[in-house]
This record gives sequence, C-alpha cells and structure tokens, in this order.
Amino acid sequence: MIEDFLEHVLGGRTTEVEEAVRKAAAAEIMPRFRQLTADDIVEKNGPHDLVTVADRAAEAHLTASLTALLPGSVVVGEEAVHADPSVYEALRGDAPVWIVDPVDGTRQFVHGDPAFCTLVALAHHGEILASWTFAPALEEFAVAVRGRGAMLNGRAIRSGSPAPGAVIEVATSHPDYTTPDQKRALLGLAVDGVRPRPCGSAGLEYLAIARGALDGTAFSWEYAWDHAAGLLLVAEAGGATTTVAGEPFGIAGGNVLPFTTARDAATAERIRRLLGGE
Repeated sequence: MIEDFLEHVLGGRTTEVEEAVRKAAAAEIMPRFRQLTADDIVEKNGPHDLVTVADRAAEAHLTASLTALLPGSVVVGEEAVHADPSVYEALRGDAPVWIVDPVDGTRQFVHGDPAFCTLVALAHHGEILASWTFAPALEEFAVAVRGRGAMLNGRAIRSGSPAPGAVIEVATSHPDYTTPDQKRALLGLAVDGVRPRPCGSAGLEYLAIARGALDGTAFSWEYAWDHAAGLLLVAEAGGATTTVAGEPFGIAGGNVLPFTTARDAATAERIRRLLGGE
C-alpha cells in the first residue's frame, strides 16, 4: 500500500503531498504572518514555547488532507500530542504515520522572521519513507524520498563535506532547554576548529546541512515532528546521524542525547566524540 502510494504521489516534481502542504500554508499560515494579535498567541510551557492560531489551523488542515491521501494512515502532530500525549504512541503502531510540525520555528513566525517552515514526514514501523520541508516565506520546498535522493525546488542537492582544516559550524540546542549532563556534553564543542551557535528552526537547520551551508547540529531533544523530515532530507543528501552513544536515532524516542546530524559520516563522528568527551 505504502509503496503504491509513494509511486503514485512522488512520480513528479509537484506531488499530491506537496500540494497539500502548499495549500495548508496558503490558507492557514501566510495570511497570519506578520498579522498576529496578542490573542492569537498562547504560551504552552513557558514564554519560549509558543503556539499560534496558525499552528493549530494548519495542523488541522494537514490532518484532514494527508489522511485522505492515504486511507488508514494516522497523524502525529505537535499540537495534537500537546493536547493528548498518547497520540505519540502511534509512532510505535502498525499504521502509516504522518509526522507533522505545522509551523517549525513558531518563535520566528511570531516575531515576523521568515525563517520558519512546515514539516511533514511519512513513516512506517519506525522507518522514515518520505519528507517535505516547506519554507513559504522563503519560497523554498525540499522533498526527500528514501532511496531516491533529496530535492530543493526541483533540483537535486548534496551535503558534501567540510573543506579539510576548515572550522565547522554546528547549530546547537539552547542551554535553557538542556539537562546538566547535556549542557556538559554541548560544552565539548567549545574547542578550536568548531564554531557552535544556537539553532533556529530545526527544519531549516537540517535543510542547511543538506545543501552544504551548515556542517552539523547537536540537539538535546527528540520530538519526532522536529526531526523526522530533516533526518531523511540530510540522509538522502549524503549526510549522517548518530547519538552520543554511537547508536542510530530512533524517531519513536528513547535515544541517548544529545545526538548529531552532519554533512558526512566523518563530521558526525567528530561531533559525537566531542559531545561524548572523547
């Protein structure tokens, strides 16, 4: 069923899923960009964890359209899980799962910064099969399909490798969102030859790696909606991902954190060793 679906919708540059993502952004996100009022913004778990009417409306829009495209599929969306944490268990179930972050980079969206995106991934039995990353204000759309490569605005992209001897740039979790052990791990990046910086939208950081504009990430949280789309995008562009324990990253959770994604396997291993204090 899933193979037939992938073949049907991913045969050309503009797919049914891409159209669904574009329609959700056009209907629910972009009309509210730089138009939000105070009543449109709600704090979830603090002043840095925000949700807007655009997040909720876009997720509802995508939930309806994506499940219609693939009957029998379910959605694990950021806002649905916030309302009912048991929704997350669908990642361990038998049904195909759409993993949705309606507005990745809500803080940027709220402040009128165009560096936000909509993330959608399709997974089954823990394997990410396809992903869609759309930055509507930047007019960038990246698509990845397992075994078929990564595309940005219809053109193939490759992550490449950092130049020999070059300082590598690594986007990291903000210290406010890390445990003491994770803080210590991230301090391992404070060495010559590495330039750590706070991350923005996770989805756009993954896109930057996939196109060779960023060398790696070091993230200390594992919510699937933030990572699933980007992990496949980077993998299909030639990059690599590993946890600090040297294990593969599992989208259903239970990972040893932090974890890293990088332009190539050698860079991922270099970052992993620094995070592990090796």
